[in-house]
Parts: sequence; C-alpha cells; structure tokens
Amino acid sequence: MSSNEHFFNSLEKEFEHLRQKRIVLVGGCFDILHFGHISFLQQAKKTGDFLVVALENDAFIHMQKKRKPFHTLQERIAILQEIRTVDSVISLPLLSGYEDYLKLVKAIHPSIIAVTENDPYLSQKSKQARAIQAQVKIVIGRIPQHATTSILKQL
Repeated sequence: MSSNEHFFNSLEKEFEHLRQKRIVLVGGCFDILHFGHISFLQQAKKTGDFLVVALENDAFIHMQKKRKPFHTLQERIAILQEIRTVDSVISLPLLSGYEDYLKLVKAIHPSIIAVTENDPYLSQKSKQARAIQAQVKIVIGRIPQHATTSILKQL
C-alpha cells in the first residue's frame, strides 16, 4: 500500500463518525493568512456543521505558486487551528492530480465543497462533488486587495 493510500484510508476512518453531520470541505495553501481567507472560512462554515481545511504542503506552494512559502506548513496548521470556525485541519501529502483529490473527497465525504467565485479548480471540484452526491457552493467572491499575491507585492 502506497503512503497516499494509507493516508486516504486513515482519513476515511477519521471522518466516518461525522457522516451524520454536514461536513464542509475547503482546500488551499492559506499562506499569509488575511481577511479574505477569514471571510472565506466564515462563509464556508455557515453552510454546514463541521469545517475541514485540506491544507496544501510546502512542496505544493513551491510547484504551483513558484515561490517559497512565507509560513511553514507547521506554522500554517497552528494558525488555522486557532480559528474558531475551523473544526479540522488536514495536512495534505503532495497529491498528483485529479484522481488523488477525488480520493481525498471520497475519504472525507463532505456534503459541501466550498469555493471562492474564481476558483481555478471549480470544474474539477464540481465533478468530484457529483461523484459523492455532494454540492459545490461558491461562498464568497474574490477580494483582490486581500489576495496573497497582492499582499506579497506590498511587502
């Protein structure tokens, strides 16, 4: 069994007891946490009972954002765990594409996958939600002045 398969199996066991609740899943890097992130998490939580943050790792930030993370993975986990609307933070291994994210969604089995208005992965998340009879909900528009990229340019 690969390490990712072990990860998905343990996630499934971890969330099995929450199946009667409306689990809301959000994903992202949450590096340099800002007002836009907080608003997104608050609005996502309003759509269900239990908010799960699937947190991308440092290697993902290097690959996708083409930069070094401002905060380490452990720092980002600690920050997110202190936000009262967040019920669970999952540190993701480096996932290799659609199929791995589909396995993640199947393991957690959320009722709702919450996204922002301009989520670049909206079509993939919609397919993944349909695979488990969940919904994708756009819970907030993009707030450009609060985007991490804009903040980094000001530093």
